[in-house]
Amino acid sequence: MTFPPEEAAGRAEDEEYNLSILGVGLAPEAEGEYRLILRTSRGDIPGQFSVCEGETGAAVMVSGASGGLDGPADGIYLRLAEALRARKVSTLRLHYRHPGEFEECVLDALGALSFLKGIGAERVVLVGHSFGGAVAIRAGVLAPLVSGVVAMSSQLHGTHEVAQLSPRPLLLVHGMDDQVLEASASEIIYSNAAEPKRIVLYAGAGHALTQSQSELYDLLMEWIPAYAGPPGPTPP
Repeated sequence: MTFPPEEAAGRAEDEEYNLSILGVGLAPEAEGEYRLILRTSRGDIPGQFSVCEGETGAAVMVSGASGGLDGPADGIYLRLAEALRARKVSTLRLHYRHPGEFEECVLDALGALSFLKGIGAERVVLVGHSFGGAVAIRAGVLAPLVSGVVAMSSQLHGTHEVAQLSPRPLLLVHGMDDQVLEASASEIIYSNAAEPKRIVLYAGAGHALTQSQSELYDLLMEWIPAYAGPPGPTPP
């Protein structure tokens, strides 16, 4: 299944960073589940698309510097994608074209947002872990379609413009026993961000948040539909 070319996804700091979607390939795997390739002017972006037909809310999920589709906490992205369809939220999980290259990975997120906008999305939450937390913040600042950002165990690099995300909400999550990126990174991002913002620190949890995966799942299943799903009450 192939879609026609989309408009340009956006840019980062410089004209050199333009990325245009040339086409989209979808291969069905199960009902409502597709292996996705965004064919762009800068190479193919692979991903997994879980579709909630007829709805306009979505979440884009990105991982750490090495990429991947399943996320932290023993594959929480996969579990969320399965559950969010019941909450009327589609999910697009991305693998980067060039893992670890920050601006290129931001463009990957912007490309995903352009694709979702082209098929009717109106509210999209960006979710990122570690390196991907900063990718989500940066792409959220650049893209008006974004209705909220979740940054888990985030790095500081790339988050200096976080205040510009407002009035879109920001949720920061970090494990207090993170030995890769200390929890103080999220505390600094929180202090630099404007309202609305929230920070959740899990005692005993490391960088991958595995020790708090149940609490994290419940938190994200409350937060993401509140800002990506049909309008309704928002969480505290």
